[in-house]
Amino acid sequence: MKPPRVLVIAGSDSSAGAGIQADIKTAQAFGCYAQTAVTAITAQDTRRVRVIHFIPVDIVVAQIQMCLDDIGADAIKIGMLGSAALIDAVARVLPKRIPIVLDPVVASTSGKRFLGKQAIDALKKHLVPRAAVVTPNLPEARILGDLGAAQAVLVKGGHATKATVDDVLTWKGGIETYAFPRIRTRHTHGTGCTLSTAIACGLAKGDSLPLAVGRAREYVQNALETAPGLGKGHGPLGHAV
Repeated sequence: MKPPRVLVIAGSDSSAGAGIQADIKTAQAFGCYAQTAVTAITAQDTRRVRVIHFIPVDIVVAQIQMCLDDIGADAIKIGMLGSAALIDAVARVLPKRIPIVLDPVVASTSGKRFLGKQAIDALKKHLVPRAAVVTPNLPEARILGDLGAAQAVLVKGGHATKATVDDVLTWKGGIETYAFPRIRTRHTHGTGCTLSTAIACGLAKGDSLPLAVGRAREYVQNALETAPGLGKGHGPLGHAV
């Protein structure tokens, strides 16, 4: 049988803990075939993002078109985009029939800001309404503000201070809460990328949104528990769980 196909539109992380590299590892763990449209090349490690080089808009669009026209996709995950122009172009080229998981990457864990106000406005206008689910963390949710146009929103609770991490999904079926014990670790690099791609894998397999989120959240929990302890800062997860 052919594997479910996931197209990931996101940036590259040279430390391989987040971004395209984490997305591919996650897709493989879920038995999915990952294609990529790289939006940016970064020089980063577990402590900081040093350099970001954004790929020209036409090159990003060409990558998307080539993937969709040949192999195709059963779900699409969108991560770091970086500019209003790129957001507009991506929104125009994506087909409406494929479910989209939108991870609104506003800033890195180390505090590097990726999206300005104009880009955030474009994201909310052109991509948020198209997404099957939007997956902001608490700081991103505060920056984005009203997401009333979204079909579903999963607000991640990792930045809270409770003993549990409570992720709350608001969707057409109501409200679902996914609560997991907080793991005291600094090795959390790429949790948002990993979770959103894992959700996209579930949707690509035909899972309902709540089921896809639940399975993705369990995967992230296991990946946190098996983090290999690499790096001097926020290290990568254990994706091969």
